[in-house]
Amino acid sequence: MGRLDGQVAVVTGGGRGIGREIALGLGREGARVVVSSRTIGDLDDVVARLRAAGTDGVAVVADAMDRDQAREPVRAAVASLGRIDILVNNVGGSVGRNHDPFTCDDGAFENTLVLNLVSAFWTTREALPHMREQQHGRIINIGSGASKRAAGRLAYTSAKHGLVGFTRSLAAEAAPDRITVNCLCPGWTNTSLTDFEAMGKAQGVPGEEIKRRAEADNLQRRILEPEELAPMAVLLASSDGASLTGQVISVDGGYRV
Repeated sequence: MGRLDGQVAVVTGGGRGIGREIALGLGREGARVVVSSRTIGDLDDVVARLRAAGTDGVAVVADAMDRDQAREPVRAAVASLGRIDILVNNVGGSVGRNHDPFTCDDGAFENTLVLNLVSAFWTTREALPHMREQQHGRIINIGSGASKRAAGRLAYTSAKHGLVGFTRSLAAEAAPDRITVNCLCPGWTNTSLTDFEAMGKAQGVPGEEIKRRAEADNLQRRILEPEELAPMAVLLASSDGASLTGQVISVDGGYRV
């Protein structure tokens, strides 16, 4: 018996990296999982792994930057699996190349806010009525080290700080309907978005130097692996995490403490 038997989860950006590992972690505990991203090949692999683990998986190709498509994973969960219990808002990153506040265009800033913050609202807004009706729900927003400090460029840090406010305010408003809302914050994690060579090129230093700096940012002096986020996500999604809401929880090796 798994801790999430009978429950249905949606994980956005679930085709790779942290989202993928959280989706697989939820599946191992018995949840049926809808995963979304823009790339069907990545999703098919996750669904195959979920089914091999003995649970159901559904792939939804959706662009989180689109107001309507951002809602589609939740619609698919309800239509094909009958309900939604768990929503993991994992989509994130930076849009555009120039994030210098002195020279960037408005689009880079605005689109980064949409990707990290506004899209989470769109997807959550679709899920909330279903969670209210069943008087149960778990919403997990994936933040960042930049959710707590100035650890990224202006747009990304603004969006991730906004996600914390979104988490806390929604937790307060959703609590009477037995819906918990938390923000899970990774630090430096080994995903495709963590390209040290590209970062080094942009700064004019070797990629290995950027990696050493990143490792020095946490107490454990290492880059975490995506699967290390899954156990905390499972806890927050399960009945064991029922008393946790409105929290900003870091799984980051002691990032900039």
